[in-house]
Order: sequence, then C-alpha cells, then structure tokens
Amino acid sequence: MYEEISVILELYEEEHDADLKTQAEEKIIKLNKKIDQVELKSLLTGENDYNNAYLEIHPGAGGTESHDWASMLYRMYKKWIDNKGFDMEVVDYQSGEEAGIKRVTIKIKGDYAYGYLKSENGVHRLVRISPFDANKRRHTSFASVFIYPEVEDDIEIDINEGDLRIDTYRASGAGGQHVNVTDSAVRITHEPTGIVVQCQNERSQMQNRKQAMKILKSRLYQKELEKRQKEREKIEENKMENAWGSQIRSYILHPYQKIKDHRTNKEIGNVEAVLNGEIDELIFSYLQYRKMED
Repeated sequence: MYEEISVILELYEEEHDADLKTQAEEKIIKLNKKIDQVELKSLLTGENDYNNAYLEIHPGAGGTESHDWASMLYRMYKKWIDNKGFDMEVVDYQSGEEAGIKRVTIKIKGDYAYGYLKSENGVHRLVRISPFDANKRRHTSFASVFIYPEVEDDIEIDINEGDLRIDTYRASGAGGQHVNVTDSAVRITHEPTGIVVQCQNERSQMQNRKQAMKILKSRLYQKELEKRQKEREKIEENKMENAWGSQIRSYILHPYQKIKDHRTNKEIGNVEAVLNGEIDELIFSYLQYRKMED
C-alpha cells in the first residue's frame, strides 16, 4: 500500500488532479489504521491476552442514577464489541427498579478480547446533569467494571466444594419479565474470597451451575494472577483498587465535556463517540502505558 500511495502522490505532483489527492488521503488513513492495529497487537503479549473475556458491571451507591450509568457503560461496551466483530453472550442480567441495571455479566468471544478489555478494569466515574433530578442538579455516579479472562478447563484451580454456598432462584430477563418459571438461576458464593458469580442464561439449573462454576474458576484464576503480580512488583502505581472513589476514568458531561483516564492522563473531548463504543484510543494509550511501566 505504501508503494501505491507513493505512485498516486507522484501522479498528483504532475497532474494536480484533485481526485488523486483524495485517493492518496483515503489510502493514507487506511495505512495508518493498519499500522495502529499492528502496534496494538504488539502490546498484547500477556499470558491470557488472546483469550475470550468476561465483563461485569456493578453500579455504585446512588440508586437510579448509578443504575443508569451502569447501563450506559453496558451500551458502550456492546457497541465496541459490535465494532470489533466479536460475539457476546449475556450470562447474567438484572434490571434496576426504575431504570438502568443492577448488574450484568457478559462473555466476549474474539481474538485478544481479554487483552483489549483489561484496560477497562476498575471504577468509572460519570459527572452530568441528572435526567432523574427535577431540579436539574449535577450528579456524580460510579460503576465498577471487572474484566477477567476465560480460562481453559485444563488449568489447575483447586476449588473445595465445602467452600461454596450455592443458591438457586427464579431467572428473569431485562425489564423484569420472567424467562423461566422454575428456580433455574444459580448463584455461587466462594466463601474464602467472597467472590459471587451468577448465571441465569441457560435453560436448566444444571447448565447454569456449570457456567457459573466456569466463571468462578476464571475469577479465581484472575485473582491468583493479580496476587502473583503484586508479589513481583514493589510498587504498582498504575493499578487502583476496585473501590468507590478510586476511579480509573472520568466521563465529564457537565459543565464541559471531556473524558480523562487518570492512569495515563489521556484526554478525549468527543464524549459522544466514546460512549458509542469508540474506546480503542483509550485502550491503546493504556497498553502503551503498561508497556513502559513494565
């Protein structure tokens, strides 16, 4: 493509044809995108970067406002998944009482899904004029995003059945409608770590339990990876706890519009584009940052 662009530019120098200039500009844009993709993949060298990923979103305190923010993030990631040509499976979903969502867990299937999305792990902060406030006051909302890789069945993760509390309940879909009249949904609590996983997407309780156990295995594996990483690193400045107030990124809609990643200091003014799934620039910036830190 580089040679083709060179030829077009040489012809343009001779003929000054506007169409040739347009062709060259379009091909340069395409070439730059390919270069960015190659550079991006060169940063995805982690042990599990190539794997599928699980993504969870949990709203923070604040009721309807934070539930709505969680649903906005969910929409953003769905748009990104669609743009990437990845597949998505909803594992667990619970709507908020008035708006938004209380929680959601999805599985993303695609090459390097985990490698891309690991940049999103942490607390996301929204500042805006609340559409739920009759007095049109500014509100700050938080939602926590958890990302972990899908792990293969042959990875050794020791799970003691005695450490598990398994509850069943009636599954319901988005909007509150029942999708099953039996107690087929499964919630598993791993008591030593406090990790809770839920699955209601499958038709039977047995299938939901199997899927929930697979998610639990992935969560425990991710927890072990993080433990080992912390042991290796004396100071880990680029990673914050998934706790309210330690946000990794702010989405400011009022009094001005800006998105800022607090780890990399990357700022983007086109908030609408990001909320419509265009987060690759933020992902790329984070991966570059991690590479330099390593």
